[in-house]
Amino acid sequence: MSGIKKYLQKEKKETAVLLRAIPTSVVTLFVVSVICMNLLANKTLLMLDYIALDGGILISWLSFMCMDTITKHFGPKASNRISILASAINLLTCFIFLIASLIPSNAADYTAFDSIFGGTWFILLGSTVAFLASAVINNTLNYTIGKSFSKNPDGKLAYAVRTYVSTFVGQFFDNFIFSIIVFTVFAPIFWDGFHWTVLQCAMCALTGAAAELVMEILFSPIGYRITKRWRENSVGREYFEYMERQA
Repeated sequence: MSGIKKYLQKEKKETAVLLRAIPTSVVTLFVVSVICMNLLANKTLLMLDYIALDGGILISWLSFMCMDTITKHFGPKASNRISILASAINLLTCFIFLIASLIPSNAADYTAFDSIFGGTWFILLGSTVAFLASAVINNTLNYTIGKSFSKNPDGKLAYAVRTYVSTFVGQFFDNFIFSIIVFTVFAPIFWDGFHWTVLQCAMCALTGAAAELVMEILFSPIGYRITKRWRENSVGREYFEYMERQA
């Protein structure tokens, strides 16, 4: 038990130092984007045979851009930590929304409000598992690709390649894992037999990732400028020095 306790204390300390090092605006935008993705996913924007896009696509690019900037400057472990934090805050927010939806009110008809903010437990489960898995995949792949640009790791080409590839792969697994959990595991049980095949899940994940990649390409220059500014201003020095002492 002492080993586990020491590990948890170490993780708590590193996370506290990291949160002081990362600019608050980026962490805030990341957390808000994760919460908004969960809410916007309640509306389907496009539904065809082999593509399905929900409202989450309007802001998912922001979540991945934040992860990419954090990974570029602080490393994948730091980005994974912030992803877990964002998921935890999202779960807490969903719990509060659920409580609000369950409290009766005679002021007006809140059926629509309750159905949206009350949520569906297996959709929340699917989105949480899919997001955490895709975050680890995105952050690890982003970092790995970046290491291959040894001559100019901070250049525009290096940033573009590492973000485009990691975003496409990460978004694919995000969409695919979510679809498998929701539409092949739970939907047949709770939605009167409605279900997707694995092929439908894969195709929708592929086309959805392609659409989300377009959004990433449009907004990635913002992430590049942010990381460049952080590097020039030595953002996160406290975290880097702390991690060096722990090594």
